[in-house]
Amino acid sequence: MVHLKKVTLYPEKYPTEGKYPFSLKILQKTQNMVFTGPVTFFVGENGTGKSTLLKAMCRKCGVYIWEADLLNRRFELNPYEERLFDFIDVEWTDGPVYGSFFSSQIFQDFVRFLDGSAAADPGILKYFGGKSLLTQSHGQSLISLFEARYRIKGIYFMDEPETALSPKNQLELLKMLKVFSQRGDAQFIIATQCPILMACPGATIFSFDYIPVKPVRYEETEHFQIYKDFMGHGHEHLSEL
Repeated sequence: MVHLKKVTLYPEKYPTEGKYPFSLKILQKTQNMVFTGPVTFFVGENGTGKSTLLKAMCRKCGVYIWEADLLNRRFELNPYEERLFDFIDVEWTDGPVYGSFFSSQIFQDFVRFLDGSAAADPGILKYFGGKSLLTQSHGQSLISLFEARYRIKGIYFMDEPETALSPKNQLELLKMLKVFSQRGDAQFIIATQCPILMACPGATIFSFDYIPVKPVRYEETEHFQIYKDFMGHGHEHLSEL
């Protein structure tokens, strides 16, 4: 199921081109992105804007981003940092749906809040696998969360989930993406650097290494090519170090 079918950017309305994120060329040159399947990946080098656009889309879709307010603790404040969502539009297939945003950077704050809430209402844990996420290893707690949450109809934004997962658990997440997306009621949009996740059958891959953003095949991604080359010629690369 494709709940969110299109995002449109309006660079001509940006309040400035001299401050992040409006200074990113890729956000100045990309006009829209069309989502044709239940799993979409944003890939590219760090700093290309994939996580920035992901968060802006999340906010525009009305999905809450659980994160601490750190803006007032910064050395230099940027009044434009969180405003990209004001200059994009999203188009739904059949009206908005609920969803969630995941980032390993904010996961632990969420888990601690959840555990504190469960002290007063233990029943809340049934929505997250049935037991405290703090009592599990980090990887296990993530998998428990994913298995419980992604069974529910909705749109799910994920920002580099692989950073806290072993290769084995990356494969587990890959299986979930395949199974839950094929059920027809979940849509995933994921910013990632992980070739294992990118291999999801039928997924659309948008590369942020091009300006404007463009769809690419799995084998065309730099991530796939680097891993393939290393696996085939790793000894040669090591000898050059």
